[in-house]
Amino acid sequence: MSTDRPLSLETPLIGRAIPRLAGLATDLLDASLAQVAGTEQLPPGHFEEDVAPAIVGVVGEILQAIDEHRDLDPDRIAMLVVPVVTRQAEERIPLRLGVKAFFGGVHRLWGEIAALAEPGDLPDLIGLSDLLLDLLEQINIIMAETHAEVVQSIFGAEREARRELSSALLHGGPAEELAIRADIALADTYDLLSVQVPPGDRRASFADDVVARRRVRVAREMLDDLSGMSPLHTFDGTTGYVLLPPPPDGTDEVRYGHVAAELSQRLGTSVIVLEFHAIARTCLPQAVQEIGELSELALSLGKPTGTYTIDDLMLEFQLTRPGPARDRLATRILPLLEHPHLLEALHAHIRFGWDRKRAAAAVHLHPNSFSYRLRRVADLTGFDPSDPYDSRMLAAALTVYQLYPPAGIPDNE
Repeated sequence: MSTDRPLSLETPLIGRAIPRLAGLATDLLDASLAQVAGTEQLPPGHFEEDVAPAIVGVVGEILQAIDEHRDLDPDRIAMLVVPVVTRQAEERIPLRLGVKAFFGGVHRLWGEIAALAEPGDLPDLIGLSDLLLDLLEQINIIMAETHAEVVQSIFGAEREARRELSSALLHGGPAEELAIRADIALADTYDLLSVQVPPGDRRASFADDVVARRRVRVAREMLDDLSGMSPLHTFDGTTGYVLLPPPPDGTDEVRYGHVAAELSQRLGTSVIVLEFHAIARTCLPQAVQEIGELSELALSLGKPTGTYTIDDLMLEFQLTRPGPARDRLATRILPLLEHPHLLEALHAHIRFGWDRKRAAAAVHLHPNSFSYRLRRVADLTGFDPSDPYDSRMLAAALTVYQLYPPAGIPDNE
């Protein structure tokens, strides 16, 4: 206590408060729940079975500590609070909501006592405030530690079961028993997402681990919001796959266009997302191989942050399939390697199409000089950039060369 006048049950302020405290448990519970939106939709009396008795017990401990002129007993407080927090954690009530509700009840309790105070009660009011601050400290610590232990023991195992189930589905392994462990009903079809984040500097392993853990946490939180449930995923902070139930409308349009942009904003790095729609569960392993190849292709091509489908990459995908035509196409770029200024002009031409002025400006040339360089490209490669067909061939050749330069030839891109 911070005053020389010790509190006791005979203290006038305490004497006036005790009759009010005897029937205050329900009011304190209502004040707590009023701080949390949505609790009004729960069945009547949902929290009365355990929370109301805990409130009565805590108030009783406060009065007993005052009567015995001692500090609050942490063990007694824990016996009252731990069961309540455990149940809330098991019901997936976020810790911040529990803390918010607790402070709402304490605020109401303090308001009731303060309303009974008279001018001469200030020393006793200060003594009570010290007691309540001690109570706040103890209960906040208990809530944080208990909630963390429950989440780790129960939901940690559940998340591991979800990861195992995700891996089984993606690789065609047995999934029924894992689905029971994860408390998930298997779907007949899934939307499949591939998430790719450029890897960090592997020389800084500690930093990479920290960043990867943050990426997984941020991705999980965002995907929870996306699907309305804990998703099935194998995202490890750099790469991974996500399984989501298809929407009922079944549209073939991009369904998760915002995912890459939002993840990129939260993670502070570029993110490539590929999406396949309504894949039958038995076909997931083959789809994983295909979407994985497309993801690597998008990353290799330096595609900007975005969500892509196979329609966005099918030309590049087909161009890069192995075969003599692919290799021969790549060799058409070889004559330009000794002339970087011509290669630069060709890149600008492909980027800006037939807008010769913008393309020339991009490489700081007069349009006439730019046209001359394109003619030199035609002389060296046999493809004329000014011809629509040849221009498409040169674009294809650049794409193939960028990804698969002919053996023995350095990639100067």
